[in-house]
Amino acid sequence: MGLLSKSGDLLYTIRFLRLLTTKFEDTSAFKLGLIDKDGNKIKKPQTSEEKDAYNTFHRLVFNLKKLIAKVPGGKTKLASYASALYLIKENATLGEGSMEKIVEACALDPLEGLTEGRAWFCTEDHMLTPGVYRLAENKVVNSTIEEVAKAGDKVRVREGNYPVDNIIGMDVYEVLHEKTNQSIYVAVGELRR
Repeated sequence: MGLLSKSGDLLYTIRFLRLLTTKFEDTSAFKLGLIDKDGNKIKKPQTSEEKDAYNTFHRLVFNLKKLIAKVPGGKTKLASYASALYLIKENATLGEGSMEKIVEACALDPLEGLTEGRAWFCTEDHMLTPGVYRLAENKVVNSTIEEVAKAGDKVRVREGNYPVDNIIGMDVYEVLHEKTNQSIYVAVGELRR
């Protein structure tokens, strides 16, 4: 990996962390009237200043912030972090070092991720048991990074569904959202029968 690429990764990691830890009210997008105090889009950016304040990168971080805010503490919160971090890793092409910095900045404890109550969803070799599950919380669709999968929506797990990655000690799986026929990432703690 070249020096320029490493510098770019570091720049985006810092930019990501800064935006993730900034209150919605303190962002340029809020000050320009593009989002409300909860990060929901109010209007489409028109000017170049507005487009700089609310682009795909901002939408990704804002959706992640909304996801984190909606999830109560405990196992589900950590599971949502894991699947959201994997989505970020995939879309931002961040390396493991960058991911570790994000995990540290979010003050996540991987020991919270023990999902004993959900162990029957997985086999011993970490395959997610095939079937139809319900989402515990709202999720974003992998391809558009927009929140369209709602809590209670059905997702289908196909045969042979092994983790796509392990983030902060939790397996992350790709499942199919039945209403939109789109892929989403989940950790076991985000699924209900």
